[in-house]
Order: sequence, then structure tokens, then C-alpha cells
Amino acid sequence: MLQLDIHPTGRHFLQIPGPSPVPDRILRAMSLPTIDHRGPEFAGLGRKVLSGIQQIFKTQHPVVIYPASGTGAWEAALLNTLSPGDHVLMYETGHFASLWNKMATKLGIATEFLAWEGRDEHLPNAGSWRRGVQADLIEARLRKDVDKKIKAVCVVHNETSTGVTSDIAAVRKAIDAAGHPALLMVDSISGLASADYRHDEWGVDVTVSGSQKGLMLPPGISFNALSPRALEASKSAKLPRAFFDWAEIVEMNKTGYWPYTPSTNLLYGLSEALDMVLSEGLENVFARHQRWAAGVRAGVNAWGLPIQCADPAVYSPVLTGVITPEGVDADALRKLIHERFDLSLGTGLGKLKGRMFRMGHLGDSNDLTLVAMVAGVEMGLQLAGVKLAGSGVQATMDHFARHPAPSPLKNVS
Repeated sequence: MLQLDIHPTGRHFLQIPGPSPVPDRILRAMSLPTIDHRGPEFAGLGRKVLSGIQQIFKTQHPVVIYPASGTGAWEAALLNTLSPGDHVLMYETGHFASLWNKMATKLGIATEFLAWEGRDEHLPNAGSWRRGVQADLIEARLRKDVDKKIKAVCVVHNETSTGVTSDIAAVRKAIDAAGHPALLMVDSISGLASADYRHDEWGVDVTVSGSQKGLMLPPGISFNALSPRALEASKSAKLPRAFFDWAEIVEMNKTGYWPYTPSTNLLYGLSEALDMVLSEGLENVFARHQRWAAGVRAGVNAWGLPIQCADPAVYSPVLTGVITPEGVDADALRKLIHERFDLSLGTGLGKLKGRMFRMGHLGDSNDLTLVAMVAGVEMGLQLAGVKLAGSGVQATMDHFARHPAPSPLKNVS
């Protein structure tokens, strides 16, 4: 008997917090013919994307672009600034903060992992994963380091596993208040181009990011935004590095080239993404994401389910984590929603596996996209037998109706 392979009709709803949907105009830009990465045409492309990405990070200092994932940029940040056995202070806000800590230990760095020590009513074993970085804990620990052995403080800006956006300016103030020379290194992989970020103003020494979130590109490009202090530290850092070494890359980037073969077609896409984001204006991009996030949270609140982030002051504009009721497997719920409605949601990671799911609201989305996401989740919750307090769909629609977005259309006489 002939077996037919039936595919869903319509578009797939990719609502994970990255990789985010790639706009058609970026896909078209990436389809251009590959050019000579040592020729004059490429130099123009290189200079354009290097200048544009500085505007995204809000920095006047070099931004290194790697043909690698965000994990590669994590490693580059550590290798270029530290030496074997160096003491580094890290802060546990979720799965990705934990992975960065794990990487550092593999590289021979002595890490110390700070975390919120309270007990959470919903997640007793993962309370720190519902809150942002507590800058006062960092300040207190640095004040005790009278010999200045701690070489760096590493924190995550927007923790993709939890939907918590930490106050990076407060961390910088804490380091300064302690009178400590430690470098500040920040992971803004899912925050960049979605959540407000200011590399220079906030005194960050190395910012790590990637292409597949707010920049709306496929995975495959990552970044290190640098400070003069970071570049100075790299001169004496002793961890072995070759491919990730800043020195040769920064020098060759001055002419628009790389010391190795770069990901040319992804750079085409980056050029287009920069045009899109910068033409809209970063402040408008940030406001758009905050508005979307508030609309989605209105829906979750209407359901009566707990939001993963327990502190409204640090709600993420990029994603919203939702804790499922006791006895409801979040992964089974995600599977049901995917099979029935062709909607992909983010899974709970690490300590949160099976207890929560993540709803992405970033990048190439709009009000109707997010209303559809909330509708798909609501239908899935009902099919799974979860008793809801009210309609999240109606709450989200009401929020967007009461808070209209600025019209992209010009009045035509």
C-alpha cells in the first residue's frame, strides 16, 4: 500500500527564544554569490558590518566577529583575558550561566559560583533560576578579596533558559564600589538587538553574543565586543589560543579582512540585518520587544500560571518562561502542541527540565504572530487537561488593542 508523507500546510510557528525566524530579505541577501574574501569588494562588506555591529553593541571599540556559535565566543572571551589557575567569579541565573561556568573549569580556570540562596515556593531546588544577578552579593564578595585574586566577573545579561534580564549597570557599579580591578564579562547572546544593551556606558570589558536571536540570522556567527582594558589584559593572558586570538583579527579587521576564511554569506545576511535594525532604530526595537513581552505575559497571567521570572523588575523582553502545574510534564505538553498545531516552544533546560516551557517573542514577529502562539499554547493546555483561570488569548488581544504599535504605514493623501 502506498504510504503518503503528509506535511502540515501553512507556516511553521517557530516560537523558541532562538534561533528565531529569519526574514525573507535576509535569506535573499545570503543567497548572493560568494565572493573572494581577499578581494576589494569583500573589504567593503567587512568594513560595513564591523562598523554596524559597533552601533548594535553601542561601543566605539572593536567587535570581533567569529564564524562560530555563541559557545565559541564564550571560550574566546575567557582565552583572551585569563591565565591557567586564574580565579573568576560567576553568577548562577540559569542553564547558560551554568554552562559558561562549566566551560571555564574545563579550561583550567578556578571558578566561584554565586547564587541567590533563598527558597522558592514553586521551584525549591532552582530558586536562583527565577531571579536576576544580585549585584550586592558580587560587591560583598569582591570586598573580601583584599589580595585582588579575582580576575573577572562573568554574568549573563538575558538568561535564555529562564526569561530573566539582569541589571548589568548595577554589576559594574558593584565592582567599582568594591574598588576592585576585575574585568566584567557579559553574555548577551539572546539579549543583543532585543533588550537594551550598552557596552561602553555600562563599563563592560567583554560582551559575548550570537547571530541567531535578535539579529534574526541563522546560527553561525558570534561576537566579542571589547574594551581597552580587555585588549590590555589579552597581552599578558596565558591560556593557549590560536583561532580565537583577538590580536591578529583586530589588526586585519582595520582593512575589512579576516586572518582566515570568514563566513561570507552569513556576513551578507548580517549586513542586511544591520540595515533592518538600524533603520528602525534601536530604541524602537527595544520598545517593540517590551510591548510584545507585556502582551504575552498578560496571557500567561490570565491562565493563572506562574511566570518563570519571579521578579517583574527583570522580566525579559525576549522570552517568557511558564511553570506548569505539579504533575503536568512540560515536555509532553510541548510535544502535544507541536504535533497538533505545528508550533515549536522552548524546552525547560537543566534544573527546569519538565517543569516549564519557554515562549519566544523576538525578532521577526508581529502582534498576530504572538496572538497565534498564545492561542496554540492555550489549546494545548486545555487538551492536556490543565484548568485555566481565564483566556490568555483574550488578555493578549486586549493588551495589544489597548497599546497599539506605531504604524509602519505613512499617510497617503
